[in-house]
Amino acid sequence: QDLRLSDHPALAAAAAVGPVIPLFILDDATPGEWAWGGASRWWLHRSLESLSKSVPLVLRKGAAETVLAKVLEETGASALYFSRDYAPWSGHQEKRIKDLCDSKGVACHRLGGFLLHEPESIRNGSGEPFKVYTPFSRVCFSKGEPRTARAAPKVTWSDTRPSTDHLSDWKLLPSNPNWATQMEANWQPGEQGAQTLLTAFLDNGLHRYADGRDIPGEANTSRLSAHLHWGEISPHQIWQATRQRMAEAGGTLDRSGEKFLKEILWREFSYSLLHHWPDFPTKPFRNEFEDFPWGDDQVALKAWQRGETGYPIIDAGMRELWATGIMHNRVRMVVASFLIKNLLVPWQDGERWFWDTLVDADIASNSASWQWVAGCGADAAPYFRVFNPVLQSKKFDSKGTYIKHWVPELRDVSEADIHAPWEMTLPPKNYAKPIIDLMASRDRALNAFKQLRGREA
Repeated sequence: QDLRLSDHPALAAAAAVGPVIPLFILDDATPGEWAWGGASRWWLHRSLESLSKSVPLVLRKGAAETVLAKVLEETGASALYFSRDYAPWSGHQEKRIKDLCDSKGVACHRLGGFLLHEPESIRNGSGEPFKVYTPFSRVCFSKGEPRTARAAPKVTWSDTRPSTDHLSDWKLLPSNPNWATQMEANWQPGEQGAQTLLTAFLDNGLHRYADGRDIPGEANTSRLSAHLHWGEISPHQIWQATRQRMAEAGGTLDRSGEKFLKEILWREFSYSLLHHWPDFPTKPFRNEFEDFPWGDDQVALKAWQRGETGYPIIDAGMRELWATGIMHNRVRMVVASFLIKNLLVPWQDGERWFWDTLVDADIASNSASWQWVAGCGADAAPYFRVFNPVLQSKKFDSKGTYIKHWVPELRDVSEADIHAPWEMTLPPKNYAKPIIDLMASRDRALNAFKQLRGREA
């Protein structure tokens, strides 16, 4: 997932040795059920398309070690360089690749670059991995500034060029229908797009970030998560550029800058959890939640997925997700809480929907964040904390700016009524009625939690 040229340790190390063959393998076999979802595949196509403009990229599809065996045979390459990955299957796969290289007398080099800190390097006083974010982040800050981001190396591309697949043959783009129209208009996948977005955020958004990051109707967030996920920009580049901007501002950006850097460290914390507990995407971190009495309301799940719950902030978020492949972070927490606690749908169902529809569908951050809302993860919000969607939209979208953008049925509704339109004397006829009562469903969730606690006793 390191689809860039600058600050790329593996590429720089290879370029320092000799001519390089740049190979990208689409491996849908190894991750199994966690193969890339639809939105991710759209982004991947556009990112590879962008990278191919400056790199003679060789594309192959199949299990990574099988493809590598063929390419090593075809090219006679003397060394393999790649960035370390942290998915649950990656450690075993990288071991198989190392064994393959050893059997062929090929030097195998695995380098970092996707994270600021390798998961093994951040430990508590007992030498154990952290289970709580705040002390984890403190240790990260105490380590001092990460290494300096590096410019793109001078690379000699090899004259030996094995056969390559055609990107279009992979059929990563949607068709019949093309549901990615708004995604095409909203994003510029690729390294240049990432750098442009980072500069725009530092110029126009960072000074508002601390107070404005929770307001979905305003452009106060970086929107860099997908670029970071696909390695079109490194965390070192983001960290260094942010620190530099903070220094230039003479302290006026310190509060917002620190808040933003802590979000980079939440990503690091998520990967630490995934590395040390590889079943994090499927099993609750707190084992007692394996016996939670979930419901099975498929009708409600479908309404949530379509953005037709009758709760404006929920529907706005789900429609933003479907249209653009992303959702504002504050709204992500609200829609997740609604699914898990008001609808009593297992958090894994929401996680899977996000996996298919997010362009930043990151297996570490996605699972850690869903478990956080569900109350079953590491350092999680308590289960009894239930986000009220009406109060959340009143607080963070008071004028209904975000809601009116994504729920056109409510564009003529007043600011006073838009958060709970069902309470109007004449509710909008073309907008869904609430699929569930907030108070009754909250009580049901808390009773389910009490049942779980009773079983523990």
